[in-house]
Order: sequence, then structure tokens, then C-alpha cells
Amino acid sequence: MLMGEYNHTIDAKGRLIVPSKFREILGDEFVVTKGLDGCLFVYPDEEWKKFEEKLAGLPLAKADARKFARFFLAGATTCEVDKQGRILLPSILREFAALEKDVVLIGVSKRIEIWSKEKWNEVNIYDNVEELAENMSELGLGI
Repeated sequence: MLMGEYNHTIDAKGRLIVPSKFREILGDEFVVTKGLDGCLFVYPDEEWKKFEEKLAGLPLAKADARKFARFFLAGATTCEVDKQGRILLPSILREFAALEKDVVLIGVSKRIEIWSKEKWNEVNIYDNVEELAENMSELGLGI
């Protein structure tokens, strides 16, 4: 399981250090793609293959299904970790997620999310966690 929150920086060449705890699970090669809410999603190869199969199974006749698959697949790239534990994030992905210098990597179960620190600070506000917990219990996630 991927979990935790790590602050890092992207260098001028677009390279980002992947925390060692995440590298242990991701291995030397994994997939990075556009994510929801303005972040990037990072999938270990095995999880990416499962997700890719689900996308491939969407009905081609449905416009929303085609758009959804394009969103994730067109921006996807395989990343390899260099000897210093860094990956090179393509400029199109950095632009999509507004990643300039300070970033936050968070583990979210089966994937990692990469956020600009500024955006993460905006979305990582939980004014009413109790209400959020109530809503999650309606989805079967009672505490």
C-alpha cells in the first residue's frame, strides 16, 4: 500500500526525486499520467495494467467513455528511476499539474499523486472532517 506525504522539488530540467519508500513499491519503471483535481497520478506497472484494461473495456459508442480514456492514456508516460532516485517528468505533465518547483507526493493506496505544493495546500483543507466521515459511511466506509 502506498501512503504518506513527502515534500520535494523539481529541478530546472524537470527531474523529481521519488521517495525511497515509494520506489520500493514502484520499482524502476512505472506510469505517470494526468490525474483528477489537477494533480498527476503515478501507478506501479501492475496497477496501471489493471486500470488500462478497465479503460479498454469502456464502450466506444459512449462519448464520455472515449473522452475519459483519452484523458488518461494520451498523457501517460513510462518513467524510469535514475541512479539518484529521480524521474524526468515530461513538460506536458508538469504544465498540466502546474508543477514548477515545490511539489508534494502523497500515497493514496494503489497510486501516488503528485501535486504542486500550492495546489495541495488549497485542496488539503478539511473544515468539517466529521461531515466528510458521515458521507463516507454512506458509501460503506464507516469508522
